[in-house]
Amino acid sequence: MTREDAATIFERIAILLELKGENTFKVRAYRTGAEIVESFSGDIMKLAAENQLTGIKGLGEALRDKLHEMATTGKLEFYEKLKAEFPETLFELFDVQGLGPKKVAALHAELGVSSIAELKRACESGEAAKLSGFGGKTVEKILESIAFREQHASEFRQDQVYALVQEILEALRGHPNVSHAEVCGSFRRGKETVHDLDFLVSTRQPEKVIETFVQLPIVVDVIAKGPTKASVHVTHGVQCDLRAVSSKEFPFALMYFTGSKEHNVAIRQRALARGWSLNEYAFTQVPDHADAAVIPPVHDEADLYRALDLDFIDPELRENLGEIDAAEHGGLPRLVQLENLRGVFHNHTTASDGGATLREMADTAHDLGFQYLGIADHSKSSFQANGLDEKRLLAQIKEIKELNEELAEEGFRLFAGSEVDILKDGSLDFSD
Repeated sequence: MTREDAATIFERIAILLELKGENTFKVRAYRTGAEIVESFSGDIMKLAAENQLTGIKGLGEALRDKLHEMATTGKLEFYEKLKAEFPETLFELFDVQGLGPKKVAALHAELGVSSIAELKRACESGEAAKLSGFGGKTVEKILESIAFREQHASEFRQDQVYALVQEILEALRGHPNVSHAEVCGSFRRGKETVHDLDFLVSTRQPEKVIETFVQLPIVVDVIAKGPTKASVHVTHGVQCDLRAVSSKEFPFALMYFTGSKEHNVAIRQRALARGWSLNEYAFTQVPDHADAAVIPPVHDEADLYRALDLDFIDPELRENLGEIDAAEHGGLPRLVQLENLRGVFHNHTTASDGGATLREMADTAHDLGFQYLGIADHSKSSFQANGLDEKRLLAQIKEIKELNEELAEEGFRLFAGSEVDILKDGSLDFSD
């Protein structure tokens, strides 16, 4: 069992104990245990397997015994029994905006609600509104959250939200009280898909920036708004979160909210080894750490990594898959840059369903510094996309040949191709 698995189990135990109404000290002990397991600088699961956890601040005997059991058996009997007292679908409820452990506990104990489907029925029937601490407005918000979840449950591809990210960044960077603005999270790490978008700004007037953010024209629903953070839904169906910090805190917050979680845990462990605690706001000295190093000034992310004797790690590499070791020994790869791109194939023109003519495509590709561009408009069976028949395709090939003669001296070449449909009988849309 990994440390991440163990931390998740402790966090879930805390939630389930809270649902059962256990005392807050017991609940807090498990939450603290989850944090310790995540951020411990050494191999905590190896120490747990060897019963060598004594002396770790915050880990009492009960938690040490449970860690030992997880490290040696791969499971925790206490958690399995506790979990068995609740339906498997119960954790779905924590994904609904506006539902914390207390409300989930009331719904489960008094109405037997243990899934989102049951929650929806309880809200629509009016039963949920009768519970203490709910009321009509709360139920209305819950139903809105469920509807939104059902409508936008899928992930979003990076290309689908790229324009949205640029629009929000432009609005934030144009605000008179914003010094820096960046997108964080999985989008900044270059992941193919994202669930939501995380934005970060540095400012001396956070409330003014938050107010502007929640009033952007693309915002359709304000989920939450506070003095330094806000969450909204936008017209594209994406949840967008904004955090506002000071300029001094910005490098730390940028790294923290970029992630990944696994990368951040490893970086925090490295900081602890130097006698520093690292969070989203700063490096701080660990009390009573005999060998603590002096904390250097940090003005940007590069300084943060440099303080830990690491080369700057590009966001796309931050997955704790060897990048930290590579950064320590000068072995980080240079990521592919736009200027590395020599050309692209499979491009459409206005001959079928593209947005630019062949000449416009060629001129733009040449201006970008490409050496070649491959054209592959639709074939004739794709009538909905104005696919080319044999006559039009031959005419396009002739036009490509003429353009190549014109552009040959400039070191640029067009390639002629076609996106040829495979028909139902297995044959191609054009004859050989």
